Amino acid sequence: MRAARFHEHGGPEVLRVEDVPVPEPGPHEVRISVRAAGFNHLDLWIRRGLPVDTTMPHIGGSDIAGLVSAVGEQVEGWEIGARVVVNPILFCGSCEFCLQGEESLCYRFRILGEHTDGGFAEEVVVPAHALHRLPDDFPFEQAAALPVSYQTAWRALLHRARLRAGEDVLILGASGGTAIAALQIARLAGARVFAVTSGEEKAEKLRALGAYRVYDRTTVDFARELRRDTDRRGVDVVVENVGEATWESSLRCLSPGGRLVTYGATSGRQGLTDLRLLFWRQLQLIGSTMASRSEFAEMLKVALRGELVPVIDRTFPLEEVRAAHEYVEAGRQFGKVLLIP
Repeated sequence: MRAARFHEHGGPEVLRVEDVPVPEPGPHEVRISVRAAGFNHLDLWIRRGLPVDTTMPHIGGSDIAGLVSAVGEQVEGWEIGARVVVNPILFCGSCEFCLQGEESLCYRFRILGEHTDGGFAEEVVVPAHALHRLPDDFPFEQAAALPVSYQTAWRALLHRARLRAGEDVLILGASGGTAIAALQIARLAGARVFAVTSGEEKAEKLRALGAYRVYDRTTVDFARELRRDTDRRGVDVVVENVGEATWESSLRCLSPGGRLVTYGATSGRQGLTDLRLLFWRQLQLIGSTMASRSEFAEMLKVALRGELVPVIDRTFPLEEVRAAHEYVEAGRQFGKVLLIP
């Protein structure tokens, strides 16, 4: 089979599309014939050399949709040809958090395509418990845009920040796949959405998705503009993923008693916090990562009903994996980028 992989860390030039052996599923695994695989910033970080234990040479890709092509001998309930999407969380299943249904807190937590080989290939092996069935008419491309981004935004907003109808929410880095998912989920929950992006073209697309106000961070001080637009009150919830470059401004956007939830640090890991602002406004800082199995199932049920429709920027064939990495690394996308084997 063909697979996109790298043998050493570095820039997009380390990527190669190679012929590799077809993987065989273990007793509790299935093999998926990949029809679409989604890009995440995680794929860039792993390629560059994020300090985690991973396979080498490495095949990336955590977001996978396709057809079951082989079934392990102890797997039940799955047949060859079943249309599926994969939940990329790999959890131990035995720690206290897993037993409580909080798999994203598992201290042996891993992610398919980060700690293991992923779906940037014609075939991939995954645990049977990771599979979710797709309706016959649900597009593989749309399914592959869901797993990482939509479960992350779902947990962050609804379960960690506990966003409620009628609240105001600010979303940073709003042109990325997970941030767009957050915008859609926030609107579905009945919130009013403010967003920060770069460039008028992306700003206009966010308005079309229902953002109430959009700020171009390259031309305005978004914190100052937002406080003016909310009569100096601020917003109830800030969804952070940019990190160091926007952290201080994000805190200034919160109303008294507001909550900041963060699931990323794309611009740097050090966020300067004015503790006086934290205690005087009685703010909450909340971390969030991926989701539990039940939260993933909640999100997927809503998406399969057509209430959450991923924005797909463009697709690349597997052979153009290097161009896809360069495209995402340059920040040119609005929404999800997919590889099609």
